[in-house]
Amino acid sequence: MTYSDRKHRRNHKTAPLLPQKDAAFSHSEAGFDGASFSGAVFNLSTTIVGAGIMALPATLKQLGAIPGLIVIILAAILTEKSIEMLLRFTRASKSASYSGLAGDAFGGIGRTLLQACIVINNLGTLVVYMIIIGDVLSGTSSDGVHYSGVTEEWFGQHWWNSRSNLLLLTTLLVFAPLVSFKRVDSLRYTSALSVALAVVFVVITAGIVIVKFINGSIVMPRLLPKLIDQASFWKLFTTVPVLVTAYICHHNIHPIENELRDGSQMKSIVRTSIVLCSTVYIATSFFGFLLFGDHTLDDVLANFDGELGIPYGSLLNDVVRVSYVIHLMLVFPIVFFSLRLNMDGLFFPYAIPIAYDNR
Repeated sequence: MTYSDRKHRRNHKTAPLLPQKDAAFSHSEAGFDGASFSGAVFNLSTTIVGAGIMALPATLKQLGAIPGLIVIILAAILTEKSIEMLLRFTRASKSASYSGLAGDAFGGIGRTLLQACIVINNLGTLVVYMIIIGDVLSGTSSDGVHYSGVTEEWFGQHWWNSRSNLLLLTTLLVFAPLVSFKRVDSLRYTSALSVALAVVFVVITAGIVIVKFINGSIVMPRLLPKLIDQASFWKLFTTVPVLVTAYICHHNIHPIENELRDGSQMKSIVRTSIVLCSTVYIATSFFGFLLFGDHTLDDVLANFDGELGIPYGSLLNDVVRVSYVIHLMLVFPIVFFSLRLNMDGLFFPYAIPIAYDNR
């Protein structure tokens, strides 16, 4: 434990905010032999691939196909380098957590600020997930017009598929059990399913593009940005928030690494996850933009509310929307995990870390 970790705990026997794979941890986690390579890859990939995946086709719409794909790849490279730097200095300082590393570099104020930023970011992300889940399942209203959700289209409007009741059921039946796990490795199977559902979206979109290409209804995508005035130039920068947040996963690097059976695998895990997520991002962006062209909306999921112009289009629309909602439900606990750890460190800096509290 580093000085940064120690000075924020009154009891010198307490452990750092996140669990490390040491003798004490192994003793308290009887029967747990450490996380596997594949489980860590799925957990890290699920942390990366969240709701932002649906905004990537609109990025290509603004930037053009070639610059759009280039910046997605560039963002992936920068993310890998930033995580590599994070891991290098984590080992140098022997920190057990992201906040511990920040404390070692910037002191107590830096540690607290980082924890606060992670809490705000993750809390906001989870609120957005809840809104999207409610919109897709029970519908939404805008300017006096109601847009039906999936359950309303299937069963009609009933008391049980109202927005509040569906979110309550989702919280009790899905979120509550999944956020109760002590170890992030316990989420490896749900994370694998979450990644698989993201791949399902890519496969369906690619399949629709192939069918429409055979039918001759696919037009050549715009390869470069369309700059006609100053406003169109400044609009290019609206893609920056999407690209900046597309690969955020740094807050879960330490929880995943600390549970690994072999900590030396972390660099390979990061690289594998980045390659996997980049492939999903590139395919989603390219096929989404190719399918809808200049009609691509800021959230491409909204494009799947209309007619696709192919057989079974309505069924495919529902499959895309439902699979995306389930994907978000399974991303929720992995984001909540780091939220819980950092809230513990932020509000109870002198208490026993929840990762070690077996009461």
